[in-house]
Amino acid sequence: METLDLARWQFGITTVYHFVLVPLTIGLAPLVAGMHTAWVRTGKEHWHRLTKFFGKILLINFALGVATGIVQEFQFGMNWSEYSRFVGDIFGAPLAVEALAAFFLESTFLGLWIFGEGKLPRWLHSLSIWMVAVGSTISAYWILAANSWMQHPVGAVYNPETGRAELDGVGGFLEVMTNNTLIAAFSHTITSAFLVGGTFVAGICGWWIVRSVRAGRENEARQVWRRGAYVGLVTIVLAGIGVVGTGDIQGKLMYEQQPMKMSAAEALCEGTEGASFSLLTIGDLSNSCESAHAILEIPGLTSFLGTGSFSGPESYLPGVNDIQAEYTERYSETFGEVDYTPNLMVTYWSFRLMIGLAVFSAALALAGLWLLRKGRVTDKVWFSRLSLLALPMPFLAASFGWIFTEMGRQPWVVHPNPANPVDQVYLLTQNGVSTVVSAGSVITSLVVFTLLYAALGVVWFMLIRRYVREGVRPLPEDVTDAPQGTDEPAPTLSFAY
Repeated sequence: METLDLARWQFGITTVYHFVLVPLTIGLAPLVAGMHTAWVRTGKEHWHRLTKFFGKILLINFALGVATGIVQEFQFGMNWSEYSRFVGDIFGAPLAVEALAAFFLESTFLGLWIFGEGKLPRWLHSLSIWMVAVGSTISAYWILAANSWMQHPVGAVYNPETGRAELDGVGGFLEVMTNNTLIAAFSHTITSAFLVGGTFVAGICGWWIVRSVRAGRENEARQVWRRGAYVGLVTIVLAGIGVVGTGDIQGKLMYEQQPMKMSAAEALCEGTEGASFSLLTIGDLSNSCESAHAILEIPGLTSFLGTGSFSGPESYLPGVNDIQAEYTERYSETFGEVDYTPNLMVTYWSFRLMIGLAVFSAALALAGLWLLRKGRVTDKVWFSRLSLLALPMPFLAASFGWIFTEMGRQPWVVHPNPANPVDQVYLLTQNGVSTVVSAGSVITSLVVFTLLYAALGVVWFMLIRRYVREGVRPLPEDVTDAPQGTDEPAPTLSFAY
């Protein structure tokens, strides 16, 4: 394999693994903060138990997220130095602010939350975990600002003397930070993270409800796990609505800015009015869109996703071949003959897996809200199995969503802005790879990182599995509510059993 292919594989493997951890931190931190606040305000022991239980998992996930995230920024200098040279003036600022402001904000207040237990006033101790939740959200915004600029470059000009894209002054920075692509991506990413966090909490609590009832600990199931399950189930419903709404906005914006990506997601060869959405396609998608044949489809849905219309002239969508011809004509003098079509098999199936896997979270929410209504608990084994089955699905859905987003942009690493398609603020992926790094060096680091991440993945899974199976300490028979409305130090969370 060539250096370019190896560098892409390395970045893809490390990024996807890191992103498995990211949505859980973003989605779980506010839920833990809410549980902590409920405990401080009410003094109810079940909120204490839930805060401690899910707080441990949050700490494990955060620690592994930091360890895997550090490698991401190093790769820009290792394997993508030409890319870094071209976009460093723009791309570097959001990453620097993310590290200095958001990352340190999260780390500092997480430390205060852990080590300040029993020492800080109640309000300050609660504020600490809320600041962790705020910090993780701010962190996501700055990272997405950098990524969204790659998808839709704004606020930048090309300097022919340096051959670099540079910020167009203060106004350019403001454009980058208010990019409509950023606003759409941020809202969709955050609601997706809440779907991950809600499913995680509801799935674990649902499994423990059945286990506790069948073990004769119905009081624990009702007082602790049912309450935790409802936090997760309500979060799933609200986040699910948000994911659908923001996804629809993002899809329409994507058709305006990157029509090739969305046409490739449907393997749509030629421009079409009322384009259908295929649920199942047969044929060799790795070859060309002409060899793919839909055998089950929903009429007009792809056009609706892109334009808001199911039929008529306003529902017209350009096809892969149309956009390929347009790009070839526009950029042939600069790049020569280039295939501007992304990998159809990857874009087609990642788009469908991103949407389809969310069905498991919806099924868990419907089943849980019905079985646990009006104070009920359940001992149905099928609900326990559904709870466990649903756990990994939003993680996978979010990962496939990012695979679609990044692979669908190929062969561009910085996609041209359709409003200024020839202003030279664009870059092909093949031109962004380091020119002085050999294939042997890249494959060595690829093997090392893959093995290291695999080991960290095993550690992450085993730690979370261990603490999930331990559950919470039995509730005392007679729980006295803690006093409220005081500035006395918060009672200890005692993270160690």
